Order: sequence, then structure tokens, then C-alpha cells
Amino acid sequence: MRILVVGGGGREHAIIRKLRENKDVTEIFALPGNGGIARDATCVPISATDIENIVRFAVDEKIDYAVVAPDDPLVLGCVDALSEKGIPCFGPRANAAIIEGSKVFSKNLMKKYGIPTAAYEVFDDAEKALQYLDTAPIPTVIKADGLALGKGAIVAMTLEEAKQAVREIMQDKKFGKSGDQIVIEEFLTGPEVSVLAFTDGKVVKPMVSSMDHKRAGDNDTGLNTGGMGTIAPNPCYTPAMAEECMKTIFLPTIEAMNQEGRTFQGCLYFGLMLTPNGPKVIEYNCRFGDPETQVVLPLLRSDLLTVMQATTNGTLAETPVEFADENACCVIMASKGYPQSYEKGFAITIPEAVADQVYVAGAVLKDGQLLTSGGRVLGVTALGKTLEDAIQASYQAVQTVHFDNAFYRRDIGARALKAQEEK
Repeated sequence: MRILVVGGGGREHAIIRKLRENKDVTEIFALPGNGGIARDATCVPISATDIENIVRFAVDEKIDYAVVAPDDPLVLGCVDALSEKGIPCFGPRANAAIIEGSKVFSKNLMKKYGIPTAAYEVFDDAEKALQYLDTAPIPTVIKADGLALGKGAIVAMTLEEAKQAVREIMQDKKFGKSGDQIVIEEFLTGPEVSVLAFTDGKVVKPMVSSMDHKRAGDNDTGLNTGGMGTIAPNPCYTPAMAEECMKTIFLPTIEAMNQEGRTFQGCLYFGLMLTPNGPKVIEYNCRFGDPETQVVLPLLRSDLLTVMQATTNGTLAETPVEFADENACCVIMASKGYPQSYEKGFAITIPEAVADQVYVAGAVLKDGQLLTSGGRVLGVTALGKTLEDAIQASYQAVQTVHFDNAFYRRDIGARALKAQEEK
């Protein structure tokens, strides 16, 4: 089989590595891929949002199955365009990808169908939003409606921070058109959990839970990022909690989308907060999370391609989705200055002994040398019988990898270990 994977980050590298385990896969093309992915797939310099040329390439190369991984092409209708040409795909059509593409849509969906989430108000006028904040409970959360590279939500601890967030998003257009509308949301407390789930629009098969670390600095300090590391499974997510989420959130969401004529097939990501009043949805993503994928897929024991095809064919109910009874930890190695400005072009050294544990996110290949080209450069993942083992092994591998101006958090998993002790 000839497989096409749309995207070019660490998540896509993890997906490609897992797809390669299927013996029927003869070739994988990554569009556009990156310098590290080039080791595991044929990279083609077509942008992930260039739908027309993606489709043309897929038809010309007689692609048997396509995996559309990032949010942008999904929201733009990449799956629709490929499907029209008879190419089966993993991922939702555009009318279902809106669950991530518009926070206003997803909040209204949850309200309409009684799916637990934070109380909220929607604004398309900056002055009205600013007036509302004068009487709103603080802290609060301000979210741009559209896609913003995972950085469109601002937690405001003071009234001034909240007003500043509104001005930045709506008036300064920090996230472009994504900020034409905003959601002002109740501030929730409790442990956060990420749960990725396979669905064919009828059944939901959750993957192992995970815990992300969004802040750039140790002890959750510094600016919000796309994610500085993850662990799986999340010790806060008990079997009883999983059962409750299935009953009150996962299945109702799939049913709600069906009722709206927006059947969702692919990977639906549930960002949850386990509040004192039960689990609530913070956000939906219409695809695999990054860097959650880098800990979840290494624990998958079932064949990924088979499971993906089952979501496309509507046969997920009879397809096993099994995970190893182990733990995983991924530490992100980033460029100094991320998530703001940073230098690029530093040589990356990855010893052969740990190459299979390293997922490349932001690097290019130049004259046979891997060079940094992004903020989040590498994700270094390790498995272990215990969470402590996985964390230790991941950091040991990090010590052997090098590029100038690298930085990483040194406390990935610390919160999870503490939660384990408190259980």
C-alpha cells in the first residue's frame, strides 16, 4: 500500500513510524514532512494547506490511503477533496472539523446537547466584551474563535489581563481572523487530562489518557506553548472517571454531531478538566494532539493502519484497539527563545542508539545534516514499566542529544508523580 500523510511535525513523525509497522505498507509520502521524517518517509515539498496540489499528487501517485493529520487542512476540507477523487482518508470532513475550527460552534453544541463545559459568553464586538468583563468573575479565560496554532486561549488572572487579552485578540488581531469572534469563559479548576479517541461516527474507542505541559518553564511558569512534554497514562484519569466521560461526554458528543448532520470520523481529541463538579470539556480538537501523539502511539499495540481504516469504513466496533500496560514520557527539546523569537540553523546530533525514540518536529535536512528550523525541535520519548522509569529513561536519552541553544523543561511528569502519590 502507498500511504500519504499530510503534515510535517513531531505528531506526523510519530504517526509515520507507527504506520511503517504494517507489513502491507510499501511506501509513505509526507507532505511536506521535515528533515527528520525524511529518514522514515519520502518527503514532498507541498504545503499541508495546498489542498489542490495535495489532491493532484495523491491521484498521480495512486495513493491507497491518506492520513490528514493537522487541523488547518482538515478545516479547509482536505479529506472532502481527496474523498471526491476516490482516495479513502483518515480524518473528519470539513463540516465535522468545525468542532475545532470554531470554538463558538463547539461551545454552542455542548450547550444545546447538555455536554458539561464551562459557562461562557460569545462576543463579536470588542467594546461589548470589555464592558462585560467589568462584571464577569475573575480569573477568566479568553479564547479566539478560530484556529491559532494551539495558542488561542489566554487565562487571565486579573481584570487588566482579561481586557488586554480582548484587545490583543479582537483589536490588534494577534491571531488574525481567528479573533473576529471570541469566547469569554468561566475559569475552571482541577487536573487537566487529554483523551484522544478513535471514532467512526458510531462507536468511540478512547486511546490511553495523557497529561500535557503547556508552559515553557519548570513548575508551569513562563509563556504558553504548543506543549513542552507529555506523559501517559494520566494518573488522575481513573477507570471510574473514564466510564463517566464515556457516558456524559464522549458518546453524547458523537451523537450530537450526528444529529447536526456532521458525522465525525477520525481522531477526536477531548481536552478535559476534572473539576470538583465532575469532568468538563475545555476544548475539542479534530485530530491527534501534539505532543500527546508522541506518548500515546508508542503504547498502541494494535495495528494503527487497520484501526484508521476502520474509522473510515465504519467497522470500528469489531476492530481491536489495545494498548500496552506501560507508561510513556516525552520531553520536548526546543530552541531558546521559544515560543517567541529564536535562532535557527543549528546542527542536531542524535546518537543512533536513541534515534528510534526521537520524533523530529522542527528541522530541515541540508547536505545530509539535520538543522534546527522551528521552535519545538525534537520530542524524546521513552517507555517504562512505571511512570518513574519512563521519565528517567526519557531524560537519559535527552542527555545524549545535542543542538546549540537547546532548552527543555526538567520537570515533565513531576505533577503526575505527585498525583500518583496522593491517590
